[in-house]
Amino acid sequence: SCSFSLLLLGVWAVSQTVTKGIGTWGLNRTIGWAFDITNFVFWVGIGHAGTLISAILLLLRQQWRTSIARAAEAMTIFAVMCAGIFPLIHMGRPWFAFWVFPYPNTRGPLWVNFRSPLLWDVFAVSTYFTVSLLFWYVGLIPDFATMRDRSKTKIRKAIYGGFALGWRGSMRHWVNYEKAYLILAALSTPLVLSVHTIVSFDFAVSVIPGWHATIFPPYFVAGAIYSGFGMVLTLAIPIRAYYKLEHLITMKHIDNMAKVMLATGLIVAYGYAMEAFFGWYSANQYERFMLWNRMTGPYAWSYWLLIFINAVLIHVLWFKSVRYNLKYMFVLSLIVNLAMWLERFVIIVTSLHRDFLPSSWGLYKGTIWDWSFYIGTIGLFLTLFYIFIRLLPMISIFELRELVHKTTPAKAHE
Repeated sequence: SCSFSLLLLGVWAVSQTVTKGIGTWGLNRTIGWAFDITNFVFWVGIGHAGTLISAILLLLRQQWRTSIARAAEAMTIFAVMCAGIFPLIHMGRPWFAFWVFPYPNTRGPLWVNFRSPLLWDVFAVSTYFTVSLLFWYVGLIPDFATMRDRSKTKIRKAIYGGFALGWRGSMRHWVNYEKAYLILAALSTPLVLSVHTIVSFDFAVSVIPGWHATIFPPYFVAGAIYSGFGMVLTLAIPIRAYYKLEHLITMKHIDNMAKVMLATGLIVAYGYAMEAFFGWYSANQYERFMLWNRMTGPYAWSYWLLIFINAVLIHVLWFKSVRYNLKYMFVLSLIVNLAMWLERFVIIVTSLHRDFLPSSWGLYKGTIWDWSFYIGTIGLFLTLFYIFIRLLPMISIFELRELVHKTTPAKAHE
């Protein structure tokens, strides 16, 4: 009920924005991007852990992924859905969203600019969503068949049977399934790198100080995986406790995810250091001023807070006692999500609010509609996730059976 209430708050904010225009947001002539693009990049990054856990760890035959892969895949789809709302509303006239697609039209020479990174976002994010959705659905087919066979009502049997696509568990079905699943995993793997790399091009190909940096692509990808695993922990730890899944989502899973967070967090901290070094070494007065403004300007609190979390606090994960303490890990995962949101805010707002001309300097402050829109997407994400764990198996049934069969001693099968 709490998540659905947040969703209704978001619906209210969107209705106000669509009715009155994006003037309800805190944007101005100086800061044309703020919460909208900050939240877009944040939600796209959240989805990266799902693809990494599902596709890359599957190709590497890492069996520990089984207990968390299905939920991570669902998290990816819901996060990308939340991300797609922001640029759609940011257009100001979302009913003209079809204009961003290149198709023969009668509106004269009105074609999209293929050199624009914003158009690249359309192709990258839509491809990412489509492949992730197919990968998630194909993995569910054997479980749909199991739920079809166990359903006690005709309606449920018909619904699950339709999604099962006539699955009977024959050898031919399993062979085709394995081929399709591995092909989709192979297609998903480069998307982990390409999607957030293209999102980083929104900034890197510009001339704004603080944006046109070649370190942005790997820096953004590492940050996306870092925040994504933080969100997986945020969801997995309460679910593990509420549904008594200690024997399925073990402390080994928590430990492995914490190690991935530590590795990617160190890469992100290295990116901060290199960004500052490049700005100083370039001897460009605008780049140097931008860095100094981030450190001492009106938004310095956000810069130093994210530096403290992502470059200092993350080192507590070196200690096994912290990685095996669920309370610490849950709190740390929330703090990491906060820091990664602040990172996007710092990159966008502090690079725009004081640009080349002091006469055009300005400040940004989120309005109630900015915050309501963002909080509403959190409600949408949680509502969809709760519906998912209510209607579908959160842990792959057939993969778990296979894992139990492999790990059970031979005498137990006799």
